[in-house]
Amino acid sequence: MNSEKTYSSTKILNELIKSLETKVSNPLIKMEIESDLKRVCRELEELKGDLFYKKICDELYDGIYISDGQGKTLYVNKAYSRITGLAPELVLNKYVTDLMKEGLFKNAITPDIIRTKKPINAMAEIRTGVKVLISGAPIFDDEGNVKRVVVINRDMSDLLEMQEKLTASQNEIEHLRKLQTSSNLIGQSDELRPVLRMIQQVANLDVTVLITGETGAGKEVVGNEIYTNSNRRGKPFIKVNCAAIPASLLEAELFGYESGAFTGASSKGKIGMFELADKGTILLDEIGEMPLELQSKLLRIIQEKEVTRIGGTKSVKFDVRILAATNCNLYELVKQGKFREDLYYRLNVFPIHIPPLRERMTDIELLTNHYLNKYNVKYGKHVFLDSEVYDVFKTYSWPGNIRELRNVVERMVIVSEQNKRIEVNVAKKLLNITTESPEMLNGELGLKEMVEMVERKAIEKALKDYGSTRKAAAVLKISQSSVVKKAKKLGIQLGDS
Repeated sequence: MNSEKTYSSTKILNELIKSLETKVSNPLIKMEIESDLKRVCRELEELKGDLFYKKICDELYDGIYISDGQGKTLYVNKAYSRITGLAPELVLNKYVTDLMKEGLFKNAITPDIIRTKKPINAMAEIRTGVKVLISGAPIFDDEGNVKRVVVINRDMSDLLEMQEKLTASQNEIEHLRKLQTSSNLIGQSDELRPVLRMIQQVANLDVTVLITGETGAGKEVVGNEIYTNSNRRGKPFIKVNCAAIPASLLEAELFGYESGAFTGASSKGKIGMFELADKGTILLDEIGEMPLELQSKLLRIIQEKEVTRIGGTKSVKFDVRILAATNCNLYELVKQGKFREDLYYRLNVFPIHIPPLRERMTDIELLTNHYLNKYNVKYGKHVFLDSEVYDVFKTYSWPGNIRELRNVVERMVIVSEQNKRIEVNVAKKLLNITTESPEMLNGELGLKEMVEMVERKAIEKALKDYGSTRKAAAVLKISQSSVVKKAKKLGIQLGDS
């Protein structure tokens, strides 16, 4: 279609020139008219070309602004109007300097491009508050004069939003990376600092370490830190929970057995945990729950650095560093005859005691934010905590220590909506914290009834959180028989314990 138009224009021009030969006799006038006709045809062709390129420019995502060499606005595309909010009729055929005086442009670069005859890039904020990247360049005629100025406006809002999302994503990735590579023993309190120092002191010393602390205080985390910072890092790290394995199977798990050693034994036999941990480290968690009959065998194995499988006759040498952990007072168990004294001293070469969370309240906010970030990432959420939540956390006794704190924060993230602030009543509900009953406030209950009410709530919570009377007793710091007696007296139904 365009080629046909061009041909028609040329044909018309030729016919006009031929007609001049018959109607104009003066050669000078004839030459001048012919020159004017050719110029008009060229401008018509340029105009057709401009219309074609304008159609293309209207499809572009970036804004296009074109002025002449004096700064008069000749053209803006649709994207320019979308980005700036300026309708074409507000700027077309007006000079940039006048538009700046009107306040439509704040820091236009067209005058500087005309003055310097050089390209210019700049960041600008238009009157609508949108941030744009401006890139302008001059177009010269044959004599080197600025004939046109073309300026491209790019809306930076999308790019800035993408950058924010990328930064947030990188922060999440960095947080996940730190969870894998950095210390998970979190805290800056005066109570925790001695623990950190002792880990540094003993990590590279190939000695036995006894880690003590209440349930959920972080004994396994300390064991991980010792292993991670030791010379045995990268070698096997075997963890055995002596309380989770039935006593009848614990010996076979620890020391292994030969084929046919007992009824139900695998025909291939089994390698024990000590053999699996050769050249590495073994963590004997809940060592206080180990039956007495196994304690003597464990002592011999630790001293001789060799193990004989059940049903076997040949001893196997091994090189294993031993870490032990317990929430029991082993010395008290020794006095009660429930733990071998010689094994106690063999394990207690370098003791590390982890203080309970209620004794390191200055770490509460740091730990809470750590787990909040962790579970926000895990569940794809972005929730916040009301400042009063931290106050509640700092006054709560945390019988389950860090494990309980972690679980509470995880539950809060799960039950909360995206981008919502978690209020203090949610935290209180999850912690089963209630205000005093009207009976207590009005003095309707006597001291005995008040004590029973508090005991009932404490025992019910401990049983709910830990699932057995034995574990509840350890948390409440009373004997298992006391838990059973008090539960029956208070009408608390007991399940399997």
